[in-house]
Amino acid sequence: MLRCEDCEFFRRLPDGSPHLTCDPYSTIKEPECLAKWEFRQLEVIANAHQATLDMHRRFAPLQSKLFKHLEKEIDESEDADRWKYDEPDDLGEDDDPFQV
Repeated sequence: MLRCEDCEFFRRLPDGSPHLTCDPYSTIKEPECLAKWEFRQLEVIANAHQATLDMHRRFAPLQSKLFKHLEKEIDESEDADRWKYDEPDDLGEDDDPFQV
């Protein structure tokens, strides 16, 4: 079995992590190479997902403040428009509000 370190498509990044430049459709030399490439791609996906979760955690306090502010604005606008929809209480059932 060929070790990745001995392959021409292997690079080591400055931080020490491996970087596989092989193409699974044309430059795979052994079946184990494909399994290693797939595993490396899964690591990339997991790291990207973790970065997304970290960003959501950073935005969570700001997002909750924004939601509270929007709820307050909506409540205030509904209170301001309430006069349009409320029925006057002093009219009886037979009274017509449009008659003088």
